[in-house]
Amino acid sequence: MKNKNKSVTIWLLSGCLLLFVMVVVGGITRLTNSGLSMTDWHLVTDTFPPLSEEKWVQAFEEYKKFPEYQKINIHNDFTLSDYKFIYFWEWFHRFIGRIIGLVFLIPFIYFLFRKRLSSETIKKCFILLGMGAFQGFLGWFMVKSGLIDNPDVSHFRLALHLTFAFITFAYTLWVALDLIYPNRNEAIILLRKIAGFGLIFLLLQIIYGGFVAGLNAGLIHNHWPLMSDGQFLHESVILEKDSWFLRLTEGKSGVQFVHRTLAYVVVGLILLLAFKSHQFDLTKQQKTGINALVIIVFLQFGLGVFTLLYSVPLWLGLTHQVVAFFLLTAMTYTLHRLSK
Repeated sequence: MKNKNKSVTIWLLSGCLLLFVMVVVGGITRLTNSGLSMTDWHLVTDTFPPLSEEKWVQAFEEYKKFPEYQKINIHNDFTLSDYKFIYFWEWFHRFIGRIIGLVFLIPFIYFLFRKRLSSETIKKCFILLGMGAFQGFLGWFMVKSGLIDNPDVSHFRLALHLTFAFITFAYTLWVALDLIYPNRNEAIILLRKIAGFGLIFLLLQIIYGGFVAGLNAGLIHNHWPLMSDGQFLHESVILEKDSWFLRLTEGKSGVQFVHRTLAYVVVGLILLLAFKSHQFDLTKQQKTGINALVIIVFLQFGLGVFTLLYSVPLWLGLTHQVVAFFLLTAMTYTLHRLSK
């Protein structure tokens, strides 16, 4: 890493760390059903939670006007104390989003005025700032879908919000890696193609992870390796919806089936990458990336199986999401090292 780029690289990696924390808290928010606790969005006035009991009561009364309370929590002896718990996680999720915005924007302006950024890096940073703003919009776009009639967010919007967070993280890491490794070597075309396909299918798997979470599809067919005793493809996959598109995008059984199947594809591509890598004289960085991929993908696969078998307990569901982040990190690093 060149000294002139060190502070910029640390800034970008700090952003990566905050994005990781953001996704973890987002996972907790989803798994604790806290995402619809804040029924409006204001850039400044929502920065801090209610600071008096009167304000808490006002917020709770506002929450009671929306479907989640009227159709679900009104029947669960839901108290102000319960509301404070779910409010905290949604507020904390949004608060971290605000912190990320400041952490990206203020140092960017500083580095810009101090001429610490190359023209290429400036362009990439503007893309990052745009991605961050769009991610904030996607968050509210997702929440809004659960405040109309259905007391749950659209699984399509949830998957979009989740996946774009992962993509923003991967792109931020890529920009940081460009600064850490400024020298360009000849790319290994075959391995780069395999790793590229691996990244595509990993992102597709993350999308379907969002579908599974949004539809609570992990709470059914809690068997492995078959979806039930004697059935690789459960009959409900076909019976749930009228078309294959709907079966595989809106049906709980179909979405879970795709998520299961994509897991095998991702594992297979990473094993293929590791097998083919023995044909080349790799650098230490390239070997490290591929070895990390193999270890993490098997860990993630095992976590996915146990998360399913135990019907998605909070700690397992959250760990499964966290390790997906590590897997994307290893995939991004490996693809960068094989490409440049």
